[in-house]
Amino acid sequence: MRVLTLNPGSSSLKAALVAAGAAVGRAAWETAGSTVDGIVADAVGCWPDADVVAVRFVHGGARRGPALLDDELLESLRRLGPLAPLHQPQSIAVARAVLRERPGTPVVACFDTSFHVDLPEPAAHYPLPREWTRQGRLRRYGFHGLSCRYVARRAAGMLGVGPDAARLLCCHLGAGVSVTAIDGGRSVDTSMGFTPLAGPAMATRSGTVDPGLLLHVLETAPMSPAELADALYRRSGLAGMSGTSGDLREVRAAASAGDPDAVLALEVYLHRLRREIGAVAMSLPELDAIVFTGGVAEHQPDLVATLAGKPGPLGVEVDPARCAGAGDRVVSPDGAGVAVLIVRTREDLELARDAERVLSAAGTG
Repeated sequence: MRVLTLNPGSSSLKAALVAAGAAVGRAAWETAGSTVDGIVADAVGCWPDADVVAVRFVHGGARRGPALLDDELLESLRRLGPLAPLHQPQSIAVARAVLRERPGTPVVACFDTSFHVDLPEPAAHYPLPREWTRQGRLRRYGFHGLSCRYVARRAAGMLGVGPDAARLLCCHLGAGVSVTAIDGGRSVDTSMGFTPLAGPAMATRSGTVDPGLLLHVLETAPMSPAELADALYRRSGLAGMSGTSGDLREVRAAASAGDPDAVLALEVYLHRLRREIGAVAMSLPELDAIVFTGGVAEHQPDLVATLAGKPGPLGVEVDPARCAGAGDRVVSPDGAGVAVLIVRTREDLELARDAERVLSAAGTG
């Protein structure tokens, strides 16, 4: 089966054609200044013989797995847009464009949140009035699920254990940042919550902030919910602290040049990430490995050495020479109590697996 995978980001669209479990073609487009319809037309035009198209959705609500996309599902996913404003509207626009471009081709929606649907109740539940939470909608959903699922399977293989035996922390470092505890292939805790805004500081997102601070801001500098959302999603994090775009490479360059705001932004970023790693690790009975993935881990591995090289109670060690290598690799010293891995995330392969599973269940694969 030939699966065209489409992975919309906040400002880009990544596409890949996956056949027999391997990517046989890749492309990417920047969406700024371009129309989604035009980009999708280019993407489906590159691989007109795809049997099915798989589209990544950051938020799927409580859906347990992928689903064939139709107008009813698309409308339901559109209503989740305010909970993931940087990504969900892009996915909706991409899916609609695909349905127009390829009306006879099955389109499968794949959800990051599905990996976290079975979070243990204590991890999923917010300590809010029960009349708010009784319906089960105001809960921690978790994100980066497609990445976590691939990384868990790949890391278990690298460690020489079955997927059901590995106890891991998956640290996804990109424009968005999350830490997920995975026990036997299942998510048991994660730093993101009702929205992808929670957790460590990110490129433009604040990460977790004391809600009392936000109440104070609303009282002293009145603003609308939309204005507050814009500040937290687009003008905070590394961008807000440093006055840059929030791209970690730009922040690090400014810090190296002596910019005090950039220096502090980088220190806060690393501190909040270490803090989250320690907190989420407590949800595992034991810790076999910490796995770093995402664009930052892949392209700036020296940051992983800085992040994990600071001695702490988890007993984590890294070998800077191994960090400087390439490909999926173990970067901790031989015999380390907790292995440290860098693994390239392959959301395209997970999207393809989901699409094949849906078509097989429908009897059309």
